[in-house]
Amino acid sequence: MKFKSAHLVFTSLFLLCLSLIATAQQNDLVSKLPVNLREKGQAILSEVDEKKRTALVDELARQEAANDFCLALLSSDSAAPVRRAILNRLGNRTAPAIQQALQRHAASDPDVENALLALNKLRLQRMNEIRQSLKQRLELAKQTGNEAEWKKLAQEQERWISLVNGTMLPAFMRVPPPVFTLKPKGKTVRVVTLGDFGYGDDANKQIAGEPQKQVAAAMLKTHRKGTFDFGLTLGDNFYPTGMFSPSDPRWKTLWSDLYDPLKLKFYVSYGNHDWGSPDSPISELLFAQQSKSWTLPAPYYSYICGPLQFFALDTNEVSELQLQWLRESLANSTARWKIVYGHHPVYSAGQHGDSNDLKARLLPVLKGRADIYLAGHDHDLQHLKTEGGVHFFINGGGGAKIRDITPKDDRSLFAKSSYGFATLEVTTEKIVVKFIGTDLSELYQYTITKSKDQNLADTQSSGSK
Repeated sequence: MKFKSAHLVFTSLFLLCLSLIATAQQNDLVSKLPVNLREKGQAILSEVDEKKRTALVDELARQEAANDFCLALLSSDSAAPVRRAILNRLGNRTAPAIQQALQRHAASDPDVENALLALNKLRLQRMNEIRQSLKQRLELAKQTGNEAEWKKLAQEQERWISLVNGTMLPAFMRVPPPVFTLKPKGKTVRVVTLGDFGYGDDANKQIAGEPQKQVAAAMLKTHRKGTFDFGLTLGDNFYPTGMFSPSDPRWKTLWSDLYDPLKLKFYVSYGNHDWGSPDSPISELLFAQQSKSWTLPAPYYSYICGPLQFFALDTNEVSELQLQWLRESLANSTARWKIVYGHHPVYSAGQHGDSNDLKARLLPVLKGRADIYLAGHDHDLQHLKTEGGVHFFINGGGGAKIRDITPKDDRSLFAKSSYGFATLEVTTEKIVVKFIGTDLSELYQYTITKSKDQNLADTQSSGSK
């Protein structure tokens, strides 16, 4: 009896010591975080459910201030999905410690998907370093005014876009077709717009694609009340890494089953997730050849409908040739209204914030030429203040997980963390932009008017929440 009692005491003390060591290790991990993030770090360490822990890690890893904590967790967490979430987020950053971690996991992570992810992140980082030299040489040709040199370098940049991203989209398939024309159904052109939608069942089991289905159903009901002429997408058409082929079975569940009932053509743009796997960009291009609803003639292109001209962009890589094409297309357009759309916003009060690159390179092309710039990327609905005659709208509530939004500055006119879509009702005199929720409620409306002798919008605008 005495022996058993002593054994129990020893066991209890041993377990207590292990608990104290584990607590000390956890405290050491949490101490790597700034004070304002430590509660989130503690929640990760305390969470035993693997899926929930992965979601928490994915959210925290968005913060660069969490790098050290995430790197330590990467070495200690046995769950492959947790490590994958960390590799995916940190792999976009170039700190030496992160590059070393990527090398270790590319060579020795026991999960092959994690090893391949780390390998691809390393490839992107190293090729991006080389690509910077090409950008610098392009800038030199621009400054010296050597047009022949600039054109040759710009064409090389187009090839590098696919090369750097490891995609199978050749440069000649990036060439936009001539402007084409759609016939409007009436005097008012009605367009439905959708962004960040292709979530589906396999992207996040916690929501199982229901929001995407709800948004699609609301679009169909709205369409039946007042027919749309056509639709357009604002990218991130399919999560998490786009489509794997034109015959991928997810085309049926994530596109045809949901949007074919509208019997509309959708004019598509790429998002960053659509460039997520090597075969995705070309798969989305080729699917257009067999679909009545999916239209994607090139990564960037333009078309006219009534008083409108649309310019679809590939903002994942705004090459010099694409910028030159947009500049010339806007200058040559005689359309009453000019609407440019792409995945990444110039300005945003959402989690991604403003794009410094688009502010520096795309915005000067838009100002004084375009009336509206439509984007997605942030999973919310936004309207931001006009600049240079351009109205900025963000429509990223199509089905991907909604994110909290807190407007950071006075540029925000409307911001709502909500699922939904946007509609445009266009005549020669005005454009009415509406955000519609899954319950068909009108979340926001804004009207842009233009007098007969005006070329630019923004004289009489009214908004209502």
